[in-house]
Amino acid sequence: MHSSGRPSTPPAAAREADDHRPGPATPEQLHLLHAAAAPRAKAERVRAEPDDASIPLPVARVVLDVGLAHLDRPFEYAVPEQLAEQARPGVRIKARFAGKDVSGYVIERVQEPEHTGRLTPLRRVVSPEPVLTPAVLDACRAVADHYAGPLADVLRLAVPPRHAGAEKALDARTAPVPERPTAPANTAWQRYPAGEAFLRRLSGGDAPAASWLAAPTVEAAQDWPAALAQAARATLHGGRGVLLVVPDHRDLDRLDAALVGELGEGRHVRLTAEQGPQARYTAWLKVLRGHVRCVIGTRAAAWAPVRDLGLLACWDDGDDLLAEPRAPYPQTREVLRLRAERECAALLLGGFVRSVPVQRWLADGLVRAVEARTPPGSVPRVVVAADEREVERAGAAAHAHLPPVAWSTAHTALADGPVLVQVPRRGYLPALRCGQCRQIARCEQCHGPLALTAPSAPPVCRWCGRAARPWRCPECDGTRLHAAVVGARRTAEELGRAFPGVPVLRSGAGEVRNEVGAEPQLVIATPGAEPVAASGYAATLLLDGWALLDRSTLDAGEETLRRWVAAAALTRPASRGGAVVVCGVTSGVTLPPVEALSRWAPGTFAERELAARRELALPPTSWMTMLTGAPADVDAFATATRHALDDAVPLERIGPMPSPDGGDGDGARMLLRTDRRHAGAAARAVVAARAGRSARKMPGTVTVHVDPSGALL
Repeated sequence: MHSSGRPSTPPAAAREADDHRPGPATPEQLHLLHAAAAPRAKAERVRAEPDDASIPLPVARVVLDVGLAHLDRPFEYAVPEQLAEQARPGVRIKARFAGKDVSGYVIERVQEPEHTGRLTPLRRVVSPEPVLTPAVLDACRAVADHYAGPLADVLRLAVPPRHAGAEKALDARTAPVPERPTAPANTAWQRYPAGEAFLRRLSGGDAPAASWLAAPTVEAAQDWPAALAQAARATLHGGRGVLLVVPDHRDLDRLDAALVGELGEGRHVRLTAEQGPQARYTAWLKVLRGHVRCVIGTRAAAWAPVRDLGLLACWDDGDDLLAEPRAPYPQTREVLRLRAERECAALLLGGFVRSVPVQRWLADGLVRAVEARTPPGSVPRVVVAADEREVERAGAAAHAHLPPVAWSTAHTALADGPVLVQVPRRGYLPALRCGQCRQIARCEQCHGPLALTAPSAPPVCRWCGRAARPWRCPECDGTRLHAAVVGARRTAEELGRAFPGVPVLRSGAGEVRNEVGAEPQLVIATPGAEPVAASGYAATLLLDGWALLDRSTLDAGEETLRRWVAAAALTRPASRGGAVVVCGVTSGVTLPPVEALSRWAPGTFAERELAARRELALPPTSWMTMLTGAPADVDAFATATRHALDDAVPLERIGPMPSPDGGDGDGARMLLRTDRRHAGAAARAVVAARAGRSARKMPGTVTVHVDPSGALL
């Protein structure tokens, strides 16, 4: 047994006895032992014989599905003669470990073992399908090192569970290489000065890395799905494979339709975690066996084993759906970047805005900018309801939930088409405040915020679900409740009364619509659930902007702009009368997200945000990891990390502070920060701290989150 790339510490768990057993027995003693053991159905211990001609490469190096940090290394097993043909690198196996059968993968066959003792034989080969390709294994190792997590945790994300029926139903033979499509017509990339050169490099088999700032359009032939489909066609034309990742199924449906129109039926597969076990595994096997060379999907598709990968693309990489919620919490854009580097493939990160991490890559020269010209009239006209002119004209009404300029814009636009209304919160009244002192209304039991789920329902706590009846303010003894935030359902009621006779549709949790027609109607949607209008929205109202801007997270401004621009991009350009009204923002103050939307300058916003974070040494300009657990455990973990680092490497401790997920208040959170150039050393120190804690079987759990997103800070 050995550990690849780490200190070799042969564990005893893969042997049937520990290192304190007696020395080698004589042949006579072995004969007696074997005779005594004959009636018992136990697996025999075997010795790997490198010179055994009957078994070529008789030693298998195996990665086991063991999540313990101190066992994060390959183990060596003997290959029995009956498994010599099947136990190929990449196959799933069962092996004896710590007294029980454990799943794993063969990653290598070698002639000589590094371990000097006896080797336990492999139990069995679960499937002869080599599901773990060398390229995916290499990417998994890189991701595990980057996020300081065990390789086994990453492999669970990368390789879907086996489905025997899918393996039997699908033709096991490798399909012939699909015929290459002709070069794309390049209609969607004509607006980008670097677009033609980018496609030309894809067709030529090069590996450019680009940050694509997409221009909004309501023309399907020029929208982002068509552009991605043409980039895929150019890559396939060059003889290489394609992997395209989008945040959700609505984006996937649009991309799917664009690819069918560009490539034809059957030239690509969809890969998502929601497909179901057999459907997902069947699609994954088609990619593995080379039946198709183009994959589209959500976060789960980032690990697809595409052969001869030539392009990895991600749309809207800042969407929180692209952040893995399972340990070690990798972000999709980082997974794609690491794969692109190792497989010499092109990387394309696109969106209507540029995320701050990608802006750092742009500043560091890791990617190049691909941006469109946006002449006047090509984007919607943006009106801020609370700017000085509107406040002077409408007075206090400019700060209302539906200001006069928003009402008049919607009224005019409804004569020509649908109007989109983006509401930050779902529900009816998701937050309440005291009608007398304006304090947020909270539950007497758990102090969670109170909400109103229906007009006649009593206030209910959003945390514990208890009804607050009767409610009394602990500050002023008031009993009247007012709305602090208006949800999508209440907004739909208000707009239905404000625009009688106009159909009102809702799109949100539980009832998300993919598209709407071109007829006049009001479409109330929460962020991320906005349906696509057939010919674009005549106007878009962005209500309660303060609810997005006032969030106490590092990425509040970045996320607000991303959600606003996503809705505004569905609106007709100003040359066709399209308008966007921003409501509920502070007057007299020019906020960066509002200014960026008004000028349609998301690239400038990303530059400013990166500069501000660099000045304050905030991510992504610095390396940071977040530790969560009991205060004593977090403190001990931070101390162990410091001890594992070279003295020349600085490591700043921020906290501990109460964790918002700490339940009864016992949880703590601590941040560890160092300069980005020490990221590798800091991640290895975290790995060492985890391994030490695991080896000593210390009680309690410390959650480690390397490079936490701005939403968590």
